[in-house]
Amino acid sequence: MQIFKPRIHNLRRVIMGKLKTYQEQLQDIVEKGINAAEEQQKKLASKPFEYAEKLESEAREYSVKTLRTRYYGYSENLFEQLRSLNTRFSSFAADLVAKLEKEAAEGADAVADAADEATSVAQSTKATAQA
Repeated sequence: MQIFKPRIHNLRRVIMGKLKTYQEQLQDIVEKGINAAEEQQKKLASKPFEYAEKLESEAREYSVKTLRTRYYGYSENLFEQLRSLNTRFSSFAADLVAKLEKEAAEGADAVADAADEATSVAQSTKATAQA
């Protein structure tokens, strides 16, 4: 059994390394999403002020109704982009889970193979010792 401990230890190290990589990728995606949302929010937040400045200079050209319509349009755009980001994030998470499930299954197969090999060696050693 001592022979297989390094193999299992190496397998665990490889799986943990991959999990760390996936964690970093996930954090990077979330960070990018937050940055994009922040940038979009800043753009949208500046619009009412831009419109107010235009309203001051060209009061007769814009009605409050027009300003409200444009503001709501920008607001809807922001939330559509956030929903799109959420959809992409969901897709990434599903891919990540699929990879983890596959690797877990492969790891379990490797452990089972190692256990079968250990059993075989133990049985042949026992048979040799009895002979």
